[in-house]
Amino acid sequence: MNFEIADASLLRSLVHAAPDGILLIDPQQRIVLFNPACERLFGWSARDALGEPITTLIPDWYDHWQTARRSPVLARRQDGTTRTIALSTATAPLGDTDFIAATAHEIDDADLVRANRAADALDFRRLVEGVTDYAIYMLDVEGRVVSWNRGAERIKDFTAAEILGRHHREFYPPEARERGDPERNLEIARERGRLEATAWRQRKDGSRFWAQMVIEPLRDEHGALLGYAHVTSDVSEQLRTAQVIREADARIATLIQTVVDGVILTDRFGRIRIFNLACHRLFGYEADDVIGRHISMLMPAANADEVQSFFRGLGADHDRIGTVREMTGLRRDGRTFPMDLSVGETVQDGETVFVAVIHDLTDRKHTEEQLVQAQKMEIVGQLSGGIAHDFNNLLTVIVGNAEFLGDQLKARQDLRALARDIGRAGQRGAELTQRLLAFSRRQTLKPVAVDCNQLLESMHNLLRRTLREDIVIDTAFEADLRTAYADRAQLESAILNLSLNAQDAMLGGGRLSITTANVALDASYRSINKDVRPGDYVLIAVTDNGSGMPKDVLDRVFEPFYTTKEVGKGSGLGLSMVYGFVKQSNGHVSIYSEPGLGTTVRLYLPAMTTGRPSSPETPDPEHPPSRGEVVLIVEDDQFVRSYAMMCLRSLGYGVIAATDGGDALQILDGDTPIDILFTDVVMPGGISGWELAEAATLRRPDLRVLLTSGYALDTIAGRSRGRSHLPILTKPYRKADLARKLRDVVEFPIPGAVGREC
Repeated sequence: MNFEIADASLLRSLVHAAPDGILLIDPQQRIVLFNPACERLFGWSARDALGEPITTLIPDWYDHWQTARRSPVLARRQDGTTRTIALSTATAPLGDTDFIAATAHEIDDADLVRANRAADALDFRRLVEGVTDYAIYMLDVEGRVVSWNRGAERIKDFTAAEILGRHHREFYPPEARERGDPERNLEIARERGRLEATAWRQRKDGSRFWAQMVIEPLRDEHGALLGYAHVTSDVSEQLRTAQVIREADARIATLIQTVVDGVILTDRFGRIRIFNLACHRLFGYEADDVIGRHISMLMPAANADEVQSFFRGLGADHDRIGTVREMTGLRRDGRTFPMDLSVGETVQDGETVFVAVIHDLTDRKHTEEQLVQAQKMEIVGQLSGGIAHDFNNLLTVIVGNAEFLGDQLKARQDLRALARDIGRAGQRGAELTQRLLAFSRRQTLKPVAVDCNQLLESMHNLLRRTLREDIVIDTAFEADLRTAYADRAQLESAILNLSLNAQDAMLGGGRLSITTANVALDASYRSINKDVRPGDYVLIAVTDNGSGMPKDVLDRVFEPFYTTKEVGKGSGLGLSMVYGFVKQSNGHVSIYSEPGLGTTVRLYLPAMTTGRPSSPETPDPEHPPSRGEVVLIVEDDQFVRSYAMMCLRSLGYGVIAATDGGDALQILDGDTPIDILFTDVVMPGGISGWELAEAATLRRPDLRVLLTSGYALDTIAGRSRGRSHLPILTKPYRKADLARKLRDVVEFPIPGAVGREC
């Protein structure tokens, strides 16, 4: 390459990348060029060094600047410490002015030994005496000390008079002497021509220090051994610092990996360096999958663009540093979740890095939604109750006066008929206000002991006459059903309302199922449904196989006046009345529905013991323990999945979780031991629980299977395609129900595939 025509940018790159320090000195002896290697060598930044007199960095500059050969000189760093460097200079004409170009590089221990050998006696003495950071001394062929510098006196604490003539084993700890290390080290240096090592060495007072040493044999021109050059430096502080850093790094790493929030460390461009275990749980990625990739991969497009723009500005938007922003996270499986993201800025190894802390807001959002819904229902209930009470006063006047007019107008049948119409309209208004009072929980209830089986039996004929002929009514009552504590008339009204709603959902006919059961809702169930008081309940479930409801409708079904029916075909108060009645009765109501599958409404009424309502704190029955089996749970609802996992682990089962059928099959295709498949029936992803069970048992014939669903069994059985024999645990279930069902599944023999439920 012709350097006379070389591109200026190329020459700048060469100077910038040169491993040796390159300086340019103007005629006034001031620094005008100072490359990055100089910054490392002298400890000055280019910004600080440019314009400084060269003698500030090299005090003996005038003794060496005309020396073309490389010679050792003493350099002063910005922090005041000194070090010996190798310096070469040359005149550099630039236009009409002569500048001085200098190159410098660090002299390591080996270079220092070679420099000592090459220098004349005077230069050697000056160099050695000027060094205090290194112990530099000579040994004869027997290993006795024959020279001693100030650095050796400082580091080893011997004066020259005390140590000259004594063997260098004086510097070794007793155990090293016993091993023969002093003699072995000289032997290695002779054989290899050089020995570099770090080890413990001993001072005059017996104290120890961590030493870095170089030993080189000295020979004459014929190769005969003259002795040894020995250079030692005390690196104890570096060792302690390194140990402190390692311990601090270990503590920080442990802290980062154990915190419940996600912690991500990125470089200044947003590339991920650290991805803790909490992030793995949040996003589903292993650390190796994301290290080196941009943090925006963990967010959907809208948030990703915002994050990328932040890092493109290299953190210039300081308003965002240290603040908490609500954003959306993107899991590996494509699902999103709400999160708080806070970003902090720091410097690591001279480079700006960012620490992102991620807090999952899913539980908080769910709680907030429940609170908002409860507050909304309470507000609407209070408003409805107030209106109903006031309206009842007006209706009392209207109905009473209409009745009075009717009695007074016997001679005028035409006017008497109008009075009767006014009275009937008032009665209908009274029924509406009664429903408003039921929703607002301000109606007067008369709770008594109720045999729900007998009540439902007595209502069968009424329902048969009320509902269309194309509606088939099925009942399944638990034989030893407990006695409920509720208002009998209001309960009958609630059952009738639910039945009429079910009929409206089955336009072309269908099946209405009414079932009863004894249930106990425990603290685990309450962790998901905050308004439930643990205890024994009587369950009445009303199920249809009609059109079902989407989630947006399901979220509002208990709101008063909310209806999806045509104008004039519904008041929107039926389910509101049911909700208010059950809540006022200290019960619980739940609803499950999905388009095309139908709807199940469950009423939980307090059960009675010895003629009084049961205690809300009924202890859990004994839970049959596991025998170390591993359960693969497949559930798309994260709250139900978390509850089930908590129950299984407390029962002693090993737990592996999957969110859908595809995820479960990937796990089953691996070699992880799995004894029981516990799967929801209705799941997203195109694979139902029945289909998953069939595919799983083909892969693993000995696998036990337990299904679960929030829909009535007779509603979903028609979709099982011949697999209805599989055992099913109905939601909501208690920990004890799950424990007993799992033991039944495990202990039941498997004839070829999956055992048939008794």
